[in-house]
Amino acid sequence: MDFLLDFPSMNPENPLTHMINFSHRHIKSIFILCLVLIFGSCKEDPARHLNLGNWYLNKGLIDEAIVEYREVARTYSGNESELTRDEFAILGKAHFKLAIAYTKKGWWEYALNEAKTSFEVQPNKDSHDLVQLIEQKLDLRVDS
Repeated sequence: MDFLLDFPSMNPENPLTHMINFSHRHIKSIFILCLVLIFGSCKEDPARHLNLGNWYLNKGLIDEAIVEYREVARTYSGNESELTRDEFAILGKAHFKLAIAYTKKGWWEYALNEAKTSFEVQPNKDSHDLVQLIEQKLDLRVDS
């Protein structure tokens, strides 16, 4: 039945020596593989967090969406002058969607803050309109 195994034949008198030799030959490969896995899995992908947040928001999982959008903002929280145009777009969308998620929770002050941030990061009509709508909602709450 030895033909079923791909292991080289070893001396049955000293299996420990064979195992140590095998380990020493492959330790460098194992170490490199571990480093690749560790550092490869640590890379942040804000676009993935944005897409996941959008999926959660569409499914009505507001708390999970908030976590994902905040992760995008955290990832880009460094020096904004170093962001590319695409990164600004992702950051602006994350703040915009975070504002919408906060409105669904009834957290209007937080929503206004995020909507304003969205407009500052990526000025557009949608962000401007959202700021105005939230301000109107807050004015109605104060008047009531």
